[in-house]
Amino acid sequence: METTTFWFAVIAFLWTGYFVLEGFDFGVGMLMPALSRNEAERKQILGTIGPVWDGNEVWLITAVGAMFAAFPVWYAGLFSTFYLPIVLILVGLIVRGIGLEWRGKVHSSAGRARCDLGILVGSALPAFLWGAVFAALLHGSATAALVGGVFSLSLCVLHGAVFVALKTSGPMRSRARRAAMIASTVVLPAAVVALSTIPGVPAAVADWAAAPWLWACALTAMAALAAGIALTWRGRDGWAFAATASSIVLTGAALFGALSPAPLPGLTIAEAASGPYTLSVLTWIGLIALPFVLGYQAWSYWVFRKRLVAEVS
Repeated sequence: METTTFWFAVIAFLWTGYFVLEGFDFGVGMLMPALSRNEAERKQILGTIGPVWDGNEVWLITAVGAMFAAFPVWYAGLFSTFYLPIVLILVGLIVRGIGLEWRGKVHSSAGRARCDLGILVGSALPAFLWGAVFAALLHGSATAALVGGVFSLSLCVLHGAVFVALKTSGPMRSRARRAAMIASTVVLPAAVVALSTIPGVPAAVADWAAAPWLWACALTAMAALAAGIALTWRGRDGWAFAATASSIVLTGAALFGALSPAPLPGLTIAEAASGPYTLSVLTWIGLIALPFVLGYQAWSYWVFRKRLVAEVS
């Protein structure tokens, strides 16, 4: 495998991992006001992501850093073309981080309410805008951006609801399952529209025979999404979370597969890449550092794997 192809695959992996992990973070942040009934339950919900949310954002930093080093032209074109939405994403992430960090340090109900609003807005903005950015990158239209934003936002809500059901018990778990069912009424139609358009983006792949693996990823992503909803309805929270996560992974595979011939209009992967020496050095750094990062994150999720209950004060 050429280093150019290898690093495009690495960047696709990092972005997809970010969407899987931050997807449920965003969903939890958006669902907290709807699912909680008191302060103890709000702490219970935030406790599901408390130990991991900041580590999940490392995936974004790593993905962007890898793009900057391996594909500087792609990085410059993407971030300059979508400058405003990406700035809004960063503002949302900052506001959300402040809300999550300060919430436990303020003692007034008004102060906690402001933090909760920051968490809600700071979760919804990136959840919508990342989908809008990548849909606009693929299709180049405002309609596609709107559909992509609705799809990514509703998918994050569903993913977050399934995660809350997996990580909590009692009334919160039941409410989270109901929220997942409600979210499914939006995410399933949005998925059909958004995912069915991805395989037709690259030139000469608008039919099954020309690009079977792109169509397979898109259709399997829809099936995994439907399976996650059915499993949630049946109370199989672990399998449901695996299904929604798989749907995001398959969506990422279809997305970056469609982008692989030309990550920007008129720009091939080879034209966007750094020189061979730079890519070779990056490859050695990645092969040494990446296993440690993945191992640490897997260990942290294992340590905090137990369900949470609301503390009664």
